[in-house]
Amino acid sequence: MSAPRLSVATPVVTMFPKASGEWEKHASIEDLARIAEAADRLGYHHLTCSEHIALPAAETQRRGTRYWDPLATFGYLAARTRRIRFATNVLVLGYHHPLEIAKRYGTLDKVSGGRLILGVGVGSLKEEFDLIGAPFDDRGPRGDDALRALRASMSVPEPAYHGGFYSFDGMVVDPCAVQQRVPIWVGGRTLRSLRRAATLADGWAPFNVSLHEARDWLSRFDLQPGFEVVLPPPAPLDPIDQPERTRDAVGEAAAHGATVVPAVFRHTSLQHYLDNLQALAELHSPGGTA
Repeated sequence: MSAPRLSVATPVVTMFPKASGEWEKHASIEDLARIAEAADRLGYHHLTCSEHIALPAAETQRRGTRYWDPLATFGYLAARTRRIRFATNVLVLGYHHPLEIAKRYGTLDKVSGGRLILGVGVGSLKEEFDLIGAPFDDRGPRGDDALRALRASMSVPEPAYHGGFYSFDGMVVDPCAVQQRVPIWVGGRTLRSLRRAATLADGWAPFNVSLHEARDWLSRFDLQPGFEVVLPPPAPLDPIDQPERTRDAVGEAAAHGATVVPAVFRHTSLQHYLDNLQALAELHSPGGTA
């Protein structure tokens, strides 16, 4: 089993109740850029940004309130970094036509030099679907069709696709993605999301799924070589004060199927977060103990 890569479960851009640091409330784009630049320099695989258009006020205690727009955020960070990849975690397929995603995120792939990872999901917040007039009840099969349409169009200037929900040809999308095959990962918290990923995508990035459950589900599929699995550690990491426990936690996620482990810390300031990034990278390096 090879060592998993590390990613950044990006602070500031998304704030969850009881999980985010108080300092994030007032953090600036420059603070976020410092995190991205440090992660880039230290060799982290990717950083993330989620999508919500507007959340019902009743949901804020469960989902939080802050969701920076991934396209604008990544466009800025692309200019401040050189190697780290940008993973939407996730775009909700039902909110967009596939060619809208192909154009907007294909442009991001171009301006970032081919660093896009397209993380997608079918969505679960009916109020948000209703807000924008998107159909909710058939979001599963509609999302499957959108995935097929995206695979046919992300890197093709004159895409053609004919499916049950989406059909197009004779249209030009310029620019399109510069990667010959943009990695597409599926998020979600159900076995169905893994089935969707294993069948139609290149990776799985679940949330609110235990490591034990993830390993059980993964064992049911014959996954293709190179299929990515992003699993968080069983508890927040403390590479500064508890390096051995941190090493074990990363190893536990890998033993349950993770090929990428997000760096999840408890942090009290921007500098504390940056120090944790540095310590984890050193611990996980070939010369470290991880």
